[in-house]
Amino acid sequence: MKSGYKLFAILLAFQAAAFAGQKEKEHEGTLVDSGSFGVFMGTRRVGTETFTIYQTANGSVIESEFKTEGAKEQATQTSELRLTGNGELRRYEWKEVSPGKSALTIIPNDQFLNQKWTLSPEQGEKEQPYLLPPSTNVLDDYFFIHREVLVWKFLASACKQDQGKVQCPVRQKAKFATLNPHQHSSAPGTMEFLGRDKITVRGTEHEFNKIGLKTESGTWLLWLDDQYKVQRIAIPDENTEVTRD
Repeated sequence: MKSGYKLFAILLAFQAAAFAGQKEKEHEGTLVDSGSFGVFMGTRRVGTETFTIYQTANGSVIESEFKTEGAKEQATQTSELRLTGNGELRRYEWKEVSPGKSALTIIPNDQFLNQKWTLSPEQGEKEQPYLLPPSTNVLDDYFFIHREVLVWKFLASACKQDQGKVQCPVRQKAKFATLNPHQHSSAPGTMEFLGRDKITVRGTEHEFNKIGLKTESGTWLLWLDDQYKVQRIAIPDENTEVTRD
């Protein structure tokens, strides 16, 4: 397991090198990835997720904002996921900016996770403990960058580094635990490397690394470039695609 943690740190450092010099003042860490995902149902764009990932002295910080598009009343949500250096959960915080003002947090309590949430400022706080360890992966609704983080953890645990490159056995499944805070539910999942695949993104053909993700909610397909950044996600059962802008 320690070698997996080491590779997870190597992946973060690899990403950080590509963003050298792009450090923001409000963070003490180094920028690892940033950008936005367009969310499409069929050909219609229904939302945009804007995100940043920072590597810090204590681990990593993943921040995201999701906004709906095309609706009369725009919905906006934000999230912040803090992980330790070995990829375990330190804290997760979600807020609804509009149209409501609900919020939730998840933090480790001893060896397990505990969630607190409010549906509005006027209502009292609710609480739910989970018999889940801090190594559980948070995969919240609408925050697709959480899947990129999960892929990095998969690469760290199921693959190996050889001469500066990450090499993964094809179709060898790795199991993990997930938690969806908004569904108040946990579920097992599997991920596997499906090999190299040529797809067209923004009108140009590219060859990417293809990853398969399966949970109780369905099957997802993810394509990553050679810097291990998600470029496209397909959710066939929901007629939904996510593409990096």
